[in-house]
Amino acid sequence: MKTRVLLADDHPVLRHGLRSLLEREGFAVVAEASDGKEALKLARQHKPDVAVLDLSMPLLSGLEAARTIQSEQLARGVLLLTVHREDHYVLEALRAGIRGYVLKSQAPEDIAAAIRQVAGGGIYLSPGLSEVLLDAYVNRREPVDDPLSPRERQVLQLVAEGKTTKEVAVVLDISVKTADSHRSRLMKKLDIHETAGLVRYAIRRGVVEP
Repeated sequence: MKTRVLLADDHPVLRHGLRSLLEREGFAVVAEASDGKEALKLARQHKPDVAVLDLSMPLLSGLEAARTIQSEQLARGVLLLTVHREDHYVLEALRAGIRGYVLKSQAPEDIAAAIRQVAGGGIYLSPGLSEVLLDAYVNRREPVDDPLSPRERQVLQLVAEGKTTKEVAVVLDISVKTADSHRSRLMKKLDIHETAGLVRYAIRRGVVEP
């Protein structure tokens, strides 16, 4: 039986190219998403064997989508695709239970190998990332604890993407009052009191791209 894969990336050319490759490699791509919110919806609908998610996506980051996919057991494993090789990104992903972390600079065939590894219950890290993790361990670097709740992280991402409180409410299907409350609470937790500061924080945390 073919391994069933969900693909999520906001770049259609990359996504379609990856789909063609995976189908040639014998995988069944059951759904494609262009943002994290759509990826989560499709994961609930299709229950893929492996969810392949871009780390940085609109509306909901790949990491946040991955956390929910795993907590709801919607896939056997999640694999993140990213350009980020910095240790704090890798450490945070592993701490969240991500089973595959693949750099987009990898050869396409390596992505297929990573999916097979994750589908079989293993863990796959792009070559070179083991040294990154070893260096982080030797120097006792740990991911900085995030004080925000999952909902507050979603609000942070949407605000950093330039959405108004009303638009945040529509995306998250909550009232404007509730959206404003989440925004005020996360500002208080972070001790950041202007939108520009929230954007800078979101970029440092990898929630949005610069």
